[in-house]
Formats: sequence, C-alpha cells, structure tokens
Amino acid sequence: MNDIALAGPGEPGELTIRPYRPADRDAVARVCLLTGAAGADATGVYSDDTLVADVAALPYLEFAPDLAFVADDGTNVLGYVIGVADTEAFTAWWRRSWAPEFAKRHPAPGPPTGHHPVITEEVLVWAGLNPEVTTIPEVADYPAHLHINLLPELQGRGVGRRLVDTFREALAARGVPALFLGVDAGNPGALAFYRRLGFHELPSSTPEHPVLGIATS
Repeated sequence: MNDIALAGPGEPGELTIRPYRPADRDAVARVCLLTGAAGADATGVYSDDTLVADVAALPYLEFAPDLAFVADDGTNVLGYVIGVADTEAFTAWWRRSWAPEFAKRHPAPGPPTGHHPVITEEVLVWAGLNPEVTTIPEVADYPAHLHINLLPELQGRGVGRRLVDTFREALAARGVPALFLGVDAGNPGALAFYRRLGFHELPSSTPEHPVLGIATS
C-alpha cells in the first residue's frame, strides 16, 4: 500500500492508494460516471446513468477485484485503476457471465438525451454485448489491459502515475510481461498522459482508436 501526501486547495491532505474493497463498488461506479464523457462528467449524457460503469468498470471489479486499486482521501474514493491480467480469459468470462445480465439491464439503446458524446449510447450498448471489443491483435504479447479514471481534483498531481505503477507492479509479480489500453480519441489529455508514462502506440492503433502498450517492468 502506498501513501501519497497531496497539497489540496485548502489544507494538505493524505491520499492513500490501496487495494479495492467490495464496499468501494458504488464509489468506483460514481467516479466512472463522473469521468465517463471523454474525462468529463457523463451524468445525464446517456439515457441510463448506470450504462458507463456497466461497460467500463463493474465487469472488471467482478472478474479481477484483486487487480483493482483506488485513490482514497480517507472519506471518498477519488480515482481508481482496474484491469485484468488475461484479456482473453476476461473476454470469455464476459461473454459467458456478464453479457447476459447486461442485456437484461440494457436491452437496447435508450431515447436521445440531447447530448452528443464521442462514444454514442449505441456503441456502449454494443460493447456491453460484444466483449471482443476489449481485445487487440497484439494480445499474445500484451495480454493484460487496464482502465484508469481520476476526478478532476486529483489530475496533474502524480496520482495517475502512481496508480498505473501500482497496477504494473501487480502484473509483474504475476509474471505478466506487458499490458495495453485503448484511449478515447476525444481525450487528447489522456493520450499525452500515457505517452509521458512511456506507453507507445501498437501496430493496431489508429487515430480514431488509439491503442497503446507498455511492459510491466
């Protein structure tokens, strides 16, 4: 467990990066929603506010809770990193166990909300039903993948780097050689962040769908 001392806008605060606990589930879903529109708040963007976390957070907590880590200020979870060590096994589990329940909650895209997000509701629902979207051609060499989200008050303070480092260390301890991630093309700040950490574009990466990879150690 790693402790990070942060100088907040008012008093200095102590932020802890720690392993995920089952009691954090709703808090992780909340952070996912509040960052679910290319890093901005997705509340009200889709017809159902649970949709974003049902695609981008909760299946990871179900499948690999031991590879989830949160940034906790002692009162609230303000950020997290989640992921899996074996993307192909995760995809098979999602198809078998997560997709049927997802289909009950989100059988079809809902009515328009008046928002025009980069990732449409149709695409999110399709992704929830088609977990193969989480894999890449280079998966044999980059078997793991992750998602990371931070509330705005944590961004630019080094917390994201510490979360990614914590996840990479956990993978290295398991003998996983490398990981990949997809970046929302509408979030150039995220792309710049990963490049600063040493991620590089993989052959399957495109301007519309950037895919980056990095070794775990």
